Amino acid sequence: MIQRTVSSLYTPHDEQGFLGAGHVARSVLKGGFAKTDPFIFLMDDILDKKDNEPAGGPHPHAGFETVSLLIDGEIKEKLESIKKGDFQIMTAGSGTVHTETIDGPTKGRLFQMWLNLPRKDRSVAPRIQILPAEHVPVVDKDGVYMRLYSGTLAGIHSPVQNYTPLIAAEFDLKAGVDTSVQFPASFNAFLYVISGSMQIAGKDIKADQVAWLDLFDTEEDSRLTMQAGENGVRFVLYAAKPTHEAIVSYGPFIADTQAEIADLYKRYRSGLMKHIATAPEAQKLTY
Repeated sequence: MIQRTVSSLYTPHDEQGFLGAGHVARSVLKGGFAKTDPFIFLMDDILDKKDNEPAGGPHPHAGFETVSLLIDGEIKEKLESIKKGDFQIMTAGSGTVHTETIDGPTKGRLFQMWLNLPRKDRSVAPRIQILPAEHVPVVDKDGVYMRLYSGTLAGIHSPVQNYTPLIAAEFDLKAGVDTSVQFPASFNAFLYVISGSMQIAGKDIKADQVAWLDLFDTEEDSRLTMQAGENGVRFVLYAAKPTHEAIVSYGPFIADTQAEIADLYKRYRSGLMKHIATAPEAQKLTY
């Protein structure tokens, strides 16, 4: 079986987040969409908001999915709150509006990804899926604690539905523990270390580092073998099937052409994009 190794390793830089004071943001992905396909970008938002001034607000999206995982803390928003271990996928599809407004003091760490939709699904009806922390499938054995938010891995399956096949899993390995998982060699995959350290095929990976795995053009399965460092390790693994389709990205929209981007702005300004809260009940799934 193909053994996955590390093809690139780097540390994202801290930047001032759009919420102002108390918001550190890290842009986790780099190299351009041709390399990260189907992952458009991933923001690591570290929040320590101490005031009562409202921050954020309603805004539109279209042409992709937002994939959100709260790593630590709790974020209380006007319309919806999220706690540690909660997972959400919002399919913006043909276009929708959602609200991210934080009023009071907030401390938490949020990973939010933009995941590309295959061209055939670019304009699907908007949908929101919520997987609460207490319902996330778990493996807890021999020093390996894994939470599976999306996809199939290590013999368990997440109920979350995917247009783009996606594995999203959080691992917590005790010191020195080895573990292996299998997934398609054709899936583009990376790990982001939250705390501690680890090794993959002899390569050391430390806290706050991003490790991309080598990628293969084959339908075979591959094996990823990982070993925790002397203080254990906590990390997130994302792996997904590339779309192999070019995209046009502008503002909050993803499309196939600049003309489609212009049309999305026209539709939004005309009030034709409805808030995700108004979506039909069949499009609002809680597991």
